[in-house]
Amino acid sequence: MKSRYSHILMLLGAILAFVPILSVDYFLDAYVRMREKIDASQYVAAVSAQIDAASTDAMSALRTVLADSPSLCTPTFVANVQLAIESSLNMKQVLVENADGVQYCDAFGRTLHYSPLSDSLPVPGRTESLTVVQFADMVMPALKLTQAFGELRRVSAFLPVLSQNTATMEQGLDAGAMVRVSLTNGTPILTLGDPGAFDRRGADADFISADSFAGALPIKVEYAVPFAIVRAGFADLDVSFTIVASLMSAAFLVLALHYVRRSRVPAFDLERAIARGEIKPYYQPVINLRTGALVGCEVLARWEKKNGKVVPPGAFIDYAEVTGLAIPMTLSMMQQVKADLGDLCTMMPDMKVAINLFEGHFRDDSIVEDVQAIFGNSAISYRQLVFEITERHPVGNSAVANSVIAGLHALGARLAMDDAGTGHSNLAYLGTLGIDIIKIDRIFVDMIKPDTTQVPVLDGLIAMAKDLDCEIVAEGVETEAQAIYLRARGVLQAQGYIFAPALKVDAFRELAVALHATQAPRQRIEAVVASAA
Repeated sequence: MKSRYSHILMLLGAILAFVPILSVDYFLDAYVRMREKIDASQYVAAVSAQIDAASTDAMSALRTVLADSPSLCTPTFVANVQLAIESSLNMKQVLVENADGVQYCDAFGRTLHYSPLSDSLPVPGRTESLTVVQFADMVMPALKLTQAFGELRRVSAFLPVLSQNTATMEQGLDAGAMVRVSLTNGTPILTLGDPGAFDRRGADADFISADSFAGALPIKVEYAVPFAIVRAGFADLDVSFTIVASLMSAAFLVLALHYVRRSRVPAFDLERAIARGEIKPYYQPVINLRTGALVGCEVLARWEKKNGKVVPPGAFIDYAEVTGLAIPMTLSMMQQVKADLGDLCTMMPDMKVAINLFEGHFRDDSIVEDVQAIFGNSAISYRQLVFEITERHPVGNSAVANSVIAGLHALGARLAMDDAGTGHSNLAYLGTLGIDIIKIDRIFVDMIKPDTTQVPVLDGLIAMAKDLDCEIVAEGVETEAQAIYLRARGVLQAQGYIFAPALKVDAFRELAVALHATQAPRQRIEAVVASAA
């Protein structure tokens, strides 16, 4: 017995001896990462916001010029262009040319010399296109923002990617840091510092990095600095951290060990379940109320334990979100969705797959890169993806949240507001987030009874969604009366037990194939009729 207790005391003594040193490094590393990550995120957000603001200003000025000018290349047009350039902090030139690059006129009456550095890309949500060019003798690459004028003419505004010169920006960078501005298709625009070490990194922890998208523009800004270089600047804090850790280690470790020994720590169970693949995606069909066709599905999580018990999401989703396990759980679900639905999405290219995101995803924009890594080369295209944001927990209007939403939109995915009307949304909130789809919560659908002729709250939600030009999906539809009521008010997409519950992948695939087989002949007939007409 004495030997047993001696071994325990020796173990505790060894732990207490090494914990202060280990904890100092750990907590100081965590502090440095957190602080520098915030600075890095603010830096890329500021740079991307500058690009977005300058481009938006140039596009607005170009539209004003075209609206105020009866025709191109007239004295009035040239005067309007010169006034727009004088009023702008960034716009350098305006050029009228045809689709073959033949120049007709510009703001100052001289031939412009520029060479494209990238393909022309559309600007999402706008009629302009964007090309990166080398403009005249400007060292900084320039953006060429082009608006079509009729079928033959093109009117373009030129502005530098950034207002600062590269030398000034490089002087402001930390040692070993790099800044890279590129198009979302990977075409480089501007690189400061040496990105080679960052691109060859063995682990993400080796660098402090952040990225951001320039609003709706297909432009991405990246910043990275080696963690070792940053960490060296905090050496003076080591002594202070060591003193504090030494004073607190004994009491903290006793309490921590007591807690671990006497508690089950349920997070361990959920974390192991995620690692073992026990969190499975179930698929609830979304049906077109007018045609009966399968529109898509919502991916719902179920915990399938080894003993065969299936745990509903209400028992662990909130806990996963609070503990941060929702993020690895979402990654696991997306990997499984890619494997489960790849061939279906190829066979049914219009099918939408809705995946739930959590508030934590909008505090770290790495989710955009995760979506690219998982679905970038898969059979499921970005445009088939819908990411649902629950309204029960506010996302907020932070720079990181806007960067995530802009990044997902830039890929071609759409965003849906889940549980609409039950939590934190309002017209300004929804408009700010850039929501494409509003999902009406089942508590409002349940208000529809067999003899119901009007549900003011539900009708108001439907009207709000239409005013915002959002698609509408009704959840929890369980009766024919509910389906008829919704369809009569223009709600054409619904999910609920009247159609099917959340299904395992095999059952969902059978249902999807069967519905597709019944819809295909009708679609072929409609196509023939349309072509004949």
